[in-house]
Amino acid sequence: MKDDPSLDCTPDSLNCPVVRAVGALGGKWKLHIVYHLMGGVMRFGELHRAIAGVTQQMLTAQLRELEADGIVLRTVYPQVPPKVEYSLTATGKELEPLIDALVIWGQKLPRMPGGVEGGADVDRASEKRPSSVSR
Repeated sequence: MKDDPSLDCTPDSLNCPVVRAVGALGGKWKLHIVYHLMGGVMRFGELHRAIAGVTQQMLTAQLRELEADGIVLRTVYPQVPPKVEYSLTATGKELEPLIDALVIWGQKLPRMPGGVEGGADVDRASEKRPSSVSR
């Protein structure tokens, strides 16, 4: 694909698939959100607890962007107090093999100095989602 002359893939080209993908998934927390939603439907508080270090404000902003890009579905239930659930859309579910590949690739990288051994947030997500990928 990268040799396809019809693709204009310069960093300033909005029609480049790589630029569009990075635009949709760029940001510190978006891949974490998608990863955790691969386990199924989650409420805001569950996501917030699952992703160590993300602020409520940033999580809200990243969820809104993922929703606008058609990756995450936000479902609001009309009750008091309001109940809101997040899940992956069909487009979001298409990312699962890519995220699984990133997990496998990331496991081969050297550990970060001072990092949490075993990745606490990764371990919690693996409990929810059985997969061929060992997390």
